[in-house]
Amino acid sequence: MSAPADLATFIQGLPKAELHVHHVGSASPRMVSELASRHPGTVPSDLDELRKFFEFRDFAHFIEVYLAVVALVKTPEDIRYLTYEIAREQAEAQSVRYVELTCTPYTSVLPHGLPDDPDHRGMAIEAYSEAIEDARVAAERDFGIVMRWIYDIPGEFGLPAAEETLRFALDHPTDGLVAFGLGGPEVGVPRPQFKPHFDAARAAGLHSVPHAGETTGPDTIWSALRDLGAERIGHGTSAAEDPELLAHLAETGVALEVCPSSNVATKAVARMEEHPLPVFVEAGVTVTINSDDPPMFGTTLNKEYGVAADLLGLDTDGVAELARAGVRASWAPEDVKARVLGEIDAYVAPAAG
Repeated sequence: MSAPADLATFIQGLPKAELHVHHVGSASPRMVSELASRHPGTVPSDLDELRKFFEFRDFAHFIEVYLAVVALVKTPEDIRYLTYEIAREQAEAQSVRYVELTCTPYTSVLPHGLPDDPDHRGMAIEAYSEAIEDARVAAERDFGIVMRWIYDIPGEFGLPAAEETLRFALDHPTDGLVAFGLGGPEVGVPRPQFKPHFDAARAAGLHSVPHAGETTGPDTIWSALRDLGAERIGHGTSAAEDPELLAHLAETGVALEVCPSSNVATKAVARMEEHPLPVFVEAGVTVTINSDDPPMFGTTLNKEYGVAADLLGLDTDGVAELARAGVRASWAPEDVKARVLGEIDAYVAPAAG
């Protein structure tokens, strides 16, 4: 699916916020090639080979490939390079004005790094924090993009990862940290076990934004709401199967972070034509459009807006309202929200005229 040329042009310049996009998962082939050249090993540095490397069979294979790219981020210099270049591409190519980037420090920080990888010992949390913050400040100065962080528990590593991620968030907070998340596989990773960690993060003023219902049923989403105090839901794809849940989401205003191409690539949705985005909108659920791990899924935020426009039958006004929803559902400072909403209105006005 793709938007008509005139709508695609409108989308490209439309000011946007992105709320569900992963740090390492945003590494474009250009960035991965640079990192693979720095750290030769299992990931090819040739761009054509990289494209084949990113062809996923299923969600489990995606996690395998994702962790292989994580293993390339070994030093604070790598973190700083990756973060700054992600900001450049989002601002210059996607017209992103505000982004909440999901970071997973557990897989980069001492004494962990990646299990069973003696060459990936990790870095100090202080060095990690300094690297992302330095990139954030530089990116806002150079590209005008406001960046904030969501510290994400990699669920596949269980409670030790949750405990360490919470420690990073509470004992080494950064100016950009706004939320606490949970990602990785859902099957075999029950949400209630992480309740104490989310309780502590929320008590410290962080927002709750776990992934749920991407590859499991609605019960996982209910658990995220009840046990983890979710204020937004990452994906939430299976909510479409539960009318009571849809009604609850609509009534409470808990937004779903919808990532259509990701859902098809990981086989969470069989075909784009079957994506539940229209069901969410018809039920009155707040939805935001996001790219998740865009280079790995062969997409961009602009393309995701085009897909959403096609699924929902939207014109430019409808697409602009999707962009406004993303800003309103964000945890941006109020002055940043007002500025970006004003930029959207100013951008739409000439088109409407």
